[in-house]
Amino acid sequence: MRVRFAPSPTGALHIGGVRTALFNYLLARKHGGQFILRIEDTDQNRFVPGAENYITEALEWCGLTFDEGPEQGGDYAPYRQSERKPMYRQYAERLVAEGNAYYAFDTAEELEAFRTKDPNFIYNHSTRTLAANSLTLPPDEVTKRIAAGQHYVIRLKVPAEGKVVFNDLIRGEVSFDNSLIDDKVLLKSDGMPTYHLANIVDDHLMKITHVIRGEEWLSSTPHHVLLYRFLGWEDTMPAFSHLPLILKPNGNGKLSKRDGAKFNMPVFPLSWPHHEEENYEGERFTGFREAGFLPEAVINFLALLGWNPGTDQEIFSIEELTEAFSLEKINKSGARFDFEKAKWFNHQYIQQKSDAELTALIQPDLKARGITADTKFVEKFCSLMKSRINVLTEFATVGYYFFTEELNYDEANIQKKWNAEVAPKLQEVIRYIEKAEMADHQSMEANFKTFLAEAGYKPGEILPLMRLALAGTMQGPGVFEMVELLGRENVILRMNNAVQAFNKIIK
Repeated sequence: MRVRFAPSPTGALHIGGVRTALFNYLLARKHGGQFILRIEDTDQNRFVPGAENYITEALEWCGLTFDEGPEQGGDYAPYRQSERKPMYRQYAERLVAEGNAYYAFDTAEELEAFRTKDPNFIYNHSTRTLAANSLTLPPDEVTKRIAAGQHYVIRLKVPAEGKVVFNDLIRGEVSFDNSLIDDKVLLKSDGMPTYHLANIVDDHLMKITHVIRGEEWLSSTPHHVLLYRFLGWEDTMPAFSHLPLILKPNGNGKLSKRDGAKFNMPVFPLSWPHHEEENYEGERFTGFREAGFLPEAVINFLALLGWNPGTDQEIFSIEELTEAFSLEKINKSGARFDFEKAKWFNHQYIQQKSDAELTALIQPDLKARGITADTKFVEKFCSLMKSRINVLTEFATVGYYFFTEELNYDEANIQKKWNAEVAPKLQEVIRYIEKAEMADHQSMEANFKTFLAEAGYKPGEILPLMRLALAGTMQGPGVFEMVELLGRENVILRMNNAVQAFNKIIK
């Protein structure tokens, strides 16, 4: 088995592309096959510098490793189509010589005139007779034009009658009427092949056995089937599988790169551009990595977008995904991109990380925010916070109060809980903490409750105020877990600051 992921370096790799790469990877790994990266960079007008590096970095971050590719090499190199350019023309010319393709001399202006006259114009069996091409011009005129250097393209000659029928491993039998199929350009005027020609030639020469790609390519498949037939490669044609669309969070339409900003969520694996570039004037997007997601969580989430294992299991390691994966379990209908579910997956994987692992993961973010903290402190902090965190960046934002005395106080709760009667009690608590033994949080909590009982204070009126004093919020770890991590000096400072702040708030 040989499968390939063949992106175009025209910008950031959409998360849907990552899912396509993942499904190819899982199929290859399950069957002991080869997973190949091929860069389809024949469209030089849309080429974006840095895009290929972005693609490889994104897939590497996701843990999707290739057996062959531009960097790995392989028996079928080169793996960039721009480096394979000389080989494509011979196949295009062969198709012309055998009557399955033709030279078309139409200018952009002439094609636009056709479209102006008929907004539904397509270049096919019924309209090619009206245009300037080798099917309508005398042979000597064709030869003369080519010799004179007139620009031309080579188009596929789709039969006027009949159907193209093929089997899709996900959708079953698919049929297209030839009369509705357009004569795609195979070779452009600059000598570069289009996707349709290069894709077929490379898949054949690289001995690709299975093509797994997005649903948007389904309408191009009849052209590809015809090319396999015309080139005499029908017996080695790969099996096709067209994945269901990834839908917007509301289920209305295909997920696009614009939906990231619209729904306030990442739709790319890495930010684009993923490093700051001077004078960069293009589009910028936040990636899953920079948003605080773990790659294994993203992979788990993507695997279940359109694929169903047939069980209630949701958390899968990459090894478990490989074992369970099959094309037969992929759905035909679109899969809704549920970002809240993505965060749920990430939360599950964060829980599985050790405190030391989480510390290493969040230290760069803390540093970027100007936060410096001892490794042991951060490890204990991670232990307290990880059950409350969905993405890695929330350690610094949700748990910010562990690293600063400048707290954002929950004024609504302070208004409810702070008054002149309770103020002296909190001052008494401060005096108690100044002398109390600072042991583990369980011992401190037990001793404190004894103190409250002896003083005649109710835990329900004191502990919420302590929480507000230490964190500014009613959310977060247990009060004495915070006391243990912050230490006596910091706790006393915060409580004294809180008494002053609370008095100001209720005035």
